[in-house]
Amino acid sequence: MGLTIAEIRDRTLRARHLMQRSRSQSFAVGAFNIDNQETLIAVCRAAQKLNAPVLVEVSDGEVKALGLENIRDLVDNYRDEYGVEIYINLDHSPSVEACKRAIDAGYEFIHIDISQANHDASEEEIIAKTKEVVEYAKFTGALVESEPHYFGGSSNLHKEEIDYETIKKTFSTPEGAKSFVEATGIDTFAAAIGNLHGKYPVPKQLDLELLQRIRGSIDCQISLHGGSGTPLEQFRAAAEIGVSKININSDMRVAFRDTLVKVLQDNPDEYAVVKLMPEVYEAVQVVVEEKINAFGSAGKAVR
Repeated sequence: MGLTIAEIRDRTLRARHLMQRSRSQSFAVGAFNIDNQETLIAVCRAAQKLNAPVLVEVSDGEVKALGLENIRDLVDNYRDEYGVEIYINLDHSPSVEACKRAIDAGYEFIHIDISQANHDASEEEIIAKTKEVVEYAKFTGALVESEPHYFGGSSNLHKEEIDYETIKKTFSTPEGAKSFVEATGIDTFAAAIGNLHGKYPVPKQLDLELLQRIRGSIDCQISLHGGSGTPLEQFRAAAEIGVSKININSDMRVAFRDTLVKVLQDNPDEYAVVKLMPEVYEAVQVVVEEKINAFGSAGKAVR
């Protein structure tokens, strides 16, 4: 059942207040990808247990699997059931049209990522289309996030080593961040400082000194994509510097899949899926709780 425009605007205003609190209180909000109901339950239970605000986010593929409006309804239903502060983020949306549909559906956070569909998209094209989404989002108050170039990796379990010399060529710069934010009017800048989509054999290393300089160059919020596999102490430092949103996906997927395999092996004669899943979403919940504690957002929810 769709939200009224008044309800949407109330929720986006609350989302904006959350981002302001994150800056003033030096914590980051976890943005956790979902592609099934069990993962959503895990996120809500972790948020309830730790009294933490959370975002659930969906990529283009996850939207196609679950349905744009269905996701809105599911999140709202569990929001009320668990009494949690929770918002939806459209993650790496590859088109202006998809962003507009999510804004109309009441998504509070919108990530427009033109380079997702076209890795070679020019900065001029990215700026123009990002500005179009920023303008459209003013009707509901949704917060818009973007970045000036393609962000590497994939939300999967990688076996190759991280080639930091190559990755460093795509790092954000204070000057580039400032120019992009001023050109687009975005609410959130997605910084590249060593974060990388996916989970790798070695821990990721964030360039916190670079992050500090980027933070000093822009006034808007900063997000970090590709948070999985990052040492927890680096998350704490990033939140202290002023990161407001950190995306987590692969760590949850690994916990989900590995636990599901174990449960299936331990219960070869059980065919009622509903009886197999509790151990799975409990494992995912552990991951979410670990991130919430590292981000400093436990106890920060407001209802």
